[in-house]
This record gives sequence, structure tokens and C-alpha cells, in this order.
Amino acid sequence: MNSENFTLSEKIVSPSYIRQGSQARRSHEQLIRHLLEQGKCPEEGWSESTIELFLNELAVMDSNNFLGNCGVGEREGRVASSLVARRHYRLIHGIGRSGDIAAIQPKAAGSSLLNKLTNSVVLDILKLAGVRSVASCFVVPMATGMSLTLCFLTLRHRRPKARYIIWPRIDQKSCFKAMITAGFEPVVVENVLEGDELRTDLEAVERKMEELGAENILCVHSTTSCFAPRVPDRLEELATLCAKYNIPHIVNNAYGVQSSKCMHLIQQGARVGRIDAFVQSLDKNFMVPVGGAIIAGFDESFIQEISKMYPGRASASPSLDVLITLLTLGASGYKKLLSERKEIYLFLAQELKSLASAHGERLLHTPHNPISLAMSLDGLQAESDKAVTQLGSMLFTRQVSGARVIPLGKEQTISGHTFRGFMSHSEAYPSPYLNAASAVGITREDVTLCIKRLDKCLKTLKKELNVAKSSSPAPPSSQEDTAGE
Repeated sequence: MNSENFTLSEKIVSPSYIRQGSQARRSHEQLIRHLLEQGKCPEEGWSESTIELFLNELAVMDSNNFLGNCGVGEREGRVASSLVARRHYRLIHGIGRSGDIAAIQPKAAGSSLLNKLTNSVVLDILKLAGVRSVASCFVVPMATGMSLTLCFLTLRHRRPKARYIIWPRIDQKSCFKAMITAGFEPVVVENVLEGDELRTDLEAVERKMEELGAENILCVHSTTSCFAPRVPDRLEELATLCAKYNIPHIVNNAYGVQSSKCMHLIQQGARVGRIDAFVQSLDKNFMVPVGGAIIAGFDESFIQEISKMYPGRASASPSLDVLITLLTLGASGYKKLLSERKEIYLFLAQELKSLASAHGERLLHTPHNPISLAMSLDGLQAESDKAVTQLGSMLFTRQVSGARVIPLGKEQTISGHTFRGFMSHSEAYPSPYLNAASAVGITREDVTLCIKRLDKCLKTLKKELNVAKSSSPAPPSSQEDTAGE
């Protein structure tokens, strides 16, 4: 209620009680005012009642919620189900206009304000997470792969002769298909094995730049967050090469916001060389439903150019989800999650190392990967070619999700390109292994239960293999062979 309505209420209920209620209302409004003034994530999280009040205030600003509104167009924010309307807080119009996802909608001042505030709050979080000099960003209602495609399509207009994208190999289908879908030819650069780690082959990248010619290369498509034993690309060196040869640089930072190391690499790459845009997933970094990503960069005009490339209006759901989440957590709550993730990474590494040692395996040494870990499975491979993949099946049926078991020699063809040793980021990685990751939101209980079940699976599998070996017929001895002759 406004001040006039509070004054009128004093004629009905005791003025002292009304004034108390008015002060409570002002405390909510004070938080909202600070958000509107600063455009930053509040330091302390909001209560659900404040968030719902704020969203309801935004919703009544949209034309579909106007009292007495008469809509005669084809897009009037009509919703058949009241359940759907409540699920979206009656913010039905989405974001953007037909020509620009970042544009203001005349029919939807509330939804437009939601969109602008979300982008501003997310930009603040990217800075807080380590990329201090990021200039602009926007939330796009597509996951990481399609968001990368949007970046590539935008670069097409700047580099009409280009047909190649240089891509240090990362065995993840969506980032490869993002280049194919955009109509470009990926130039796959194999990684270099350094100890247990797979790292960027900078010499091979530069050779490809010289061989293909800068004008024929759309960009370098690098990666930060990845599954061990691959580690983040050498972003500083790649950014320096891109600046030297005047080639754009797009970074796949899928779940890198949660890692200060990944964010530092992006910050440093932009400082010493060239990074045009970096893309990150909403669900992986902020624990919201799948379906959104953040496209960010250091040149505001280029990021605006990407947003204008998006055709038509867009769903507001990813923006709404991440804004609610960040208002709930506050900057302090999100920083706490990031700190806990780091601590549990060390705990996971310690537990995996102990388990590996107990089973005659070892934790692969991948210090440059701050999120993912890998444990060798050489002993299983020696027992049986199928034992490694069988372990993966056993873990899945025992509700251990996210753990990846990587056998030797797997081949996979994607859009006509055959990857040897697929899933291992290398044509011939020397060891089969198991992955586990410490991602934002993980708990010590998750780790403890995973290690317990993994230990049990390994023991069961080895027992089954020993039984199978002992029950198979023994080969004839050399004396029997001679007698038979």
C-alpha cells in the first residue's frame, strides 16, 4: 500500500498498529530501492516475502495484468492455466523485442525492468567471481552450446571470408556441434600430454593460424572448465596469439564462474591479449534449471551486437530464476558457496587418493584443473577390457550420478568427424580412469557416500572377475601338449 492508503487504514485499525505495519513495509521497499539504485547483488540475501513482493510489483506493471486491459493483438500475454501464470509470477511477456533481446517492451515495463536488473546483477557477480574488467553481459534463454553458436554467427558478419574455427580439443559434444551448427569447419588441435595432464598445444595452434591465414579463421574457441585429466586452456598465451594475428577469441567457460582459477585466466587473458566473449551456463554455476547462459565480454558494443543477433523475443524464465536465486543468496551467500566448493574439492581429492591407493590405483596429478579429478583404472583394465565400462554401469545403478568412467580406445563420430579415444580428450591417453568433480552445491555427505559406493563397486567387481577367472578351464600344461604330439 502507498502512504495514502496507510493513512486511510488508521481510521479502521489502531494508528499505532498501522504505523508498525507501514514501517515493516518500508523495510522491504528499502531493499528494493537499493537494488534499483545500485543494480548490484545485495550483500545479504533477501527473504522470500521481499522477493515475492518485488516480483508482484513488477508483474502489475505489465499490460496483461492491467485492470480493464483490452488486448486485441496476437501477443497479449494470455495464459490458459492459472498454475502456469503463478509459476511465472504472471510475468508472461518474456524479454526483448523482435529485433533485440535486450530491448524494452512497451507492453511490459515490469518484465523489461526484470531483464535489465538481472543482467546488471549477473554482471556484478561475474566481477565478484574474478573477472573485474568485464564490461557487459546478458542472460540468454539457451544453454551453453547454442549460446556459443550465437557468438559465432555474430562474428560471421564481421569476418565474411572466414570458414574455420581453431579448437583445442575438448571431448564434449555440444561445444563441437556449436561450431558445426553455425556453419563453420572446426580445426581440431590435439592436446599435449604433460605428466598426467592434457594441455594446450600452443605451437600447433600458431601453425594453424599461419597455415590457414588469419582472414580465413573466424576465431579461436578455447575452454576453461573441463574434465580431468584435461586442464583449462592456456588462455593468456592463446589471447596473446589472437591479438598478434588479429583473430577473435571466444571462451567456453561453461561451469567456470564457480572457479576463481578459471575466472582469473579469463581476466588475465583479456589483460594481456584478446578475448571477445566468454560464455557460461546458468544451471552449472547458479543451481537453477537448465536452459540459460550468460554471454559476457570486455567490449560492450560487441556484446550488444550479439544480443541483437538473437531473433525474436525470448523466455524470461532463465532471467527470473537466476535473479530470484541471487537475491536469495546475496553476494555473501554466493561467495560462501564458492568457498565451500573449494574446501570440498580438497576433501574429494584426499578421499579419492586414499581409495585409489587401497585398490592399487592412483589419483592422477592434475593440479591445473580446479574442479575435476581423475583416478586411474589400470588394474581393472588389466583384468578385463569390459571391466572399466562395467564399473560405470554399476555406479549408475547405485545412484552415483556425475561420475564418468573413461575406457581406452573409444571412437565417436560427430558430424562427420571421428574422434579416437573419445571422452579422454586425446587420441591415445595412456590410462583408463574415473572422473569426479567438486561443483558448486556439493556437500561432504555427497563425497562420503560416493566414495563408499565406489569402494563397494570396485570390491564387488574384482570379486566377480576373480570368480570368473577361477571357473574358466585351465590351459593345458606344456607336458600335456608334448604328449599329445
